[in-house]
Amino acid sequence: MPDRGWTALFFLDEAVALSAGHRPCRYCRREAYHAYRAAWAEAFRAPPDRMAMDGALHAARVTRARAQVRHEGDLDDLPDGAFILHHGRACLVLEDRLLAYTLARYESATPRPSGRATILTPVPSIAVLRRGYRPALHPSATAVA
Repeated sequence: MPDRGWTALFFLDEAVALSAGHRPCRYCRREAYHAYRAAWAEAFRAPPDRMAMDGALHAARVTRARAQVRHEGDLDDLPDGAFILHHGRACLVLEDRLLAYTLARYESATPRPSGRATILTPVPSIAVLRRGYRPALHPSATAVA
């Protein structure tokens, strides 16, 4: 672990990290951080500092009782890079497909259905994705899709 006052986090890819309520690291992924921050500023009409983003992301990802915050939305309206629950599995939304997530890779792809879904990616990151931010994906995402 780094000794600079932050905790290293490891996820399959950036879409998974976003769904867990995190943002790109300002130290090790500076270009992605600035792209995320610019999309945030466009989505919320104000340039945020990292502490404001972290506070908003934390409030949108977990309750005071430490339960995951989930929300409902229209599958047709979700941007690429969002995560939903589909038949009890976490799935990545990618173009016209849903990719089933596992800890090691994305597996089967199914056509994206229409209708309502339980969304796992916090609301602020959904807004950032809608403004054009594209998370880095694990190579299995393109192989499966």
